[in-house]
Parts: sequence; C-alpha cells; structure tokens
Amino acid sequence: MDPNMDPTIRQWKLAIERGRAEPDPDYREIARMVAEIAANDVDETLRQAAAQLLPILRQAAQKSADRRTKEMARRRLGIIIDALHMLSVPRFGRRGLAPNPLTQEEQYRQLLGLPLGRRLAATEIHQAFKRAAKTVHPDGGGNGAAFLELAAARDALIRHH
Repeated sequence: MDPNMDPTIRQWKLAIERGRAEPDPDYREIARMVAEIAANDVDETLRQAAAQLLPILRQAAQKSADRRTKEMARRRLGIIIDALHMLSVPRFGRRGLAPNPLTQEEQYRQLLGLPLGRRLAATEIHQAFKRAAKTVHPDGGGNGAAFLELAAARDALIRHH
C-alpha cells in the first residue's frame, strides 16, 4: 500500500474489506460508507463504482432481503474494492504514462469494431460497417454525422487494403 495514500481511502478500503469478510456483513453500514464514497470528490471511477453498488446494498440491508440478494451484494463489493485498490497501489515504471495515440487506421478499425493488428478482407470491413450502421443510420434514429463518419472509415479501410 502506498504510504502517501489518502487516509480516507485507506479507511474505506479496510472497512469494506472487513465487512465483506464477515459471515453476515452489516449491509446498512456498508451502504452508508458507499454513499459517502459516491458523494466524495476523490476519483470519478470510484464515484461511479459506488453509485452502481448502492442499489443492491440498500436491498441487502433490508430485513426482508433474501440470501440471493445478500450474496449478489457481497460479490458486487468487489467492484468498489477494485476501484479503491487501483487508487491505493503505488505507481511504478510506465503505468502512469498515457498510451501511444492511435493511428488513423486504428481509429477507423475501432469505430467499426474491427480487430487491430491483423489484415482485413474487404467483405469483413463491409460487414462490420453494416453492423455499426444499423445503430447510427438516420433512418434508424441515429445521427447523420456519425453515419457519415462510419462510411468514411469504411471507405478508407477498403481503399487501404
């Protein structure tokens, strides 16, 4: 654990891990802590994880909660534990560096949902375009600009191969 870590994060992490390890966790107390995390301004990913976890924790905290609901809440505690862990792990080496920016072709492949790093057939590109176009075509309730961007990506990839 990073010695310079925020003591609040350390406290949350330990309390949630202890609560999860108990045979019959106090979901009301865990839900209170997760609500505090969701309202805090520490990290966006952590806030989102806490907000996603709150509904099931509140269900598990009710007296009428069944075993299945409580087990689901226990499993989902892993989401917030992972987010807290990422904030508490020391960063060494190149972890903090931003990844290399994608090339134009890689951006087109991502846009069409195609794999990076292997040769593509024109039919594969066209099929990926058709799949993606179903959701963004203006006649299907999509956006005209997004559809034109997809078409440009398809054309550039086909021209390149």
